[in-house]
Amino acid sequence: MRLGIMQPYFLPYIGYWQLLAAVDRYVVYDDVNFIKGGWIYRNRILVQGRAQYMNVRMSGSSSFKKINEVQVNASDIWRTKLLRTVEMAYRKAPFFSEVFPLFEKIIRQQENNLAEFLFFSLQEVATFLHIDTQLILSSDVPQDRSLHGEERVLDICQSLGATEYINAIGGQALYQSEHFAARGITLHFLQSEAGPYLQFGEPFVGNLSILDVMMFNSPEKIQEMLDAYTFVGEE
Repeated sequence: MRLGIMQPYFLPYIGYWQLLAAVDRYVVYDDVNFIKGGWIYRNRILVQGRAQYMNVRMSGSSSFKKINEVQVNASDIWRTKLLRTVEMAYRKAPFFSEVFPLFEKIIRQQENNLAEFLFFSLQEVATFLHIDTQLILSSDVPQDRSLHGEERVLDICQSLGATEYINAIGGQALYQSEHFAARGITLHFLQSEAGPYLQFGEPFVGNLSILDVMMFNSPEKIQEMLDAYTFVGEE
């Protein structure tokens, strides 16, 4: 059984979805510390040819809290403003009419726990992209929470019966293949090879939110992009 484990990010870039689609079960790491300045609560979209951040507004966020202890700001003001920004940015995109209602459903949801808010968004986008990987919250997985880093990941892998662990390419400095092999688990790193696509005929701006990918590409094209990767690691 192939397993992936990652923090929940807000409408993350294509590489996140490639990893999610490449595994059988995907653990959303919701009971680790919230990181300010990271991708948990924000991402980038295309606004007038440039990358611009879009944010989930929060209440009482702190790096001393777990992700599932942080709350989303309950106000409708930031939601309406964000929806308007995205509408203005993408209303002429070829798949706007199909994608914007999904985005609005995600933003208008009434769940105010940040982890649950993000988990819902991951589930909704996965369904839209026809990804049938099982999503699991880390807080629901039996594990030794006194462990940290690689040891905790290994413990989760064993708890769920993983035979392969897939991580993003950036994890190469964090995980050692021999440590996984000692537990009977093969370690791979996913290297994305998804290429550029047309964005209003302007120079391509990469590494944006999956929202940008969905606005400019057909479901069939996105499926091709999800499969555009290679594995680096032990065979």
